[in-house]
Amino acid sequence: MSLEIHTAVQTAIVLALIGILLLIWGGIRSIRNARTLKFFRMRRDRMVRGWRMLFFAIVLGGIALIIRLYAEPVAFTYFPPTATNTTSPTTTLTPTITLTPTITLTPTITLTPAVTDTPTVTPTPHVPLAIESRFEGTITPAPEAAFSNLIFTQQIDESTYQPINPGTIFQNPVGHMYALFSYDRMIDGAQWSALWYRTGELVHFETEPWDGGTGGFGFTDWNPAPQEWLPGEYEVQIFVGLDWKVSGTFTVEGEAPTPVPSPTATVTQTPQPTPTPSPTITPTPSATTTRTPLPSSTPTFTPHPSATGLTPTATFTRQPTATATITPTKWPTATPVTLTPTITRHPTATNPPTPTAPSPTP
Repeated sequence: MSLEIHTAVQTAIVLALIGILLLIWGGIRSIRNARTLKFFRMRRDRMVRGWRMLFFAIVLGGIALIIRLYAEPVAFTYFPPTATNTTSPTTTLTPTITLTPTITLTPTITLTPAVTDTPTVTPTPHVPLAIESRFEGTITPAPEAAFSNLIFTQQIDESTYQPINPGTIFQNPVGHMYALFSYDRMIDGAQWSALWYRTGELVHFETEPWDGGTGGFGFTDWNPAPQEWLPGEYEVQIFVGLDWKVSGTFTVEGEAPTPVPSPTATVTQTPQPTPTPSPTITPTPSATTTRTPLPSSTPTFTPHPSATGLTPTATFTRQPTATATITPTKWPTATPVTLTPTITRHPTATNPPTPTAPSPTP
């Protein structure tokens, strides 16, 4: 067949629809015209023709519906469809007209956001060199060692290593904090480390050779002074050797408590009396005896009448009294204690003995 079955069915349906519209329009028009006629017979004939046209429109609508539903299946039972080569449409480039702008838009001020959310690269946890230098383990850690997720709590059952009231948000004062975990395939003697960070700053760590066996439960803890629990986000990282195994975070809220000063024995110095400047002691001159050289005694002969003749009698002149020369002696510098100067008694000058000259023999 030169006419396609589907196309023929669609054409029949379209023609039926057109016929239905024409019949409806003609019937309605005939009924309206019949009402204007004066003669009964003519009015009745016109009225009957209008209703007949409406009836045929309904019938034609039913036929169009039957064609739409059953025409193609029935036709394909008698005329099987054959494969038809469908040509692929080719794309034809259509030249477009480039519009030249005639109006130049004035650039407007673009608002720059004050805060730009720049994604940050999360670095892989690593052991700082200062902590790596403290390693003492001599056994190579097993790379297949495994740790569970960390559980944070302020109290644990030390017999079973189970947490009591675990959580991730804690209110100050925090006190003793534990990070619990389970482990497997560990080797005794291998170095393990636990690093505690607060907002990226290392605040506590522990590193030592492992001694907990192959598998079981363990924990790392920190019990600082109460004022060291500053609010913020804390992170605990577990390493076996230099290999990072697991990390966990928790948050501390509320201001850290103010440290209470511990009673310390304070030595209170008793105020010493301010030394009152004592009056300057004028040194009392002490008498120092200075001997004056004595003149040599010269006998003076005084003639006395004597029966036998003149007998010279030696008369001695007294020596001059020793003159005391006063030499001032300096006293020591006065100390804060008021000293009562002791007055040294002056030595008494002793008169020199009177020399006795032998009486000359007349």
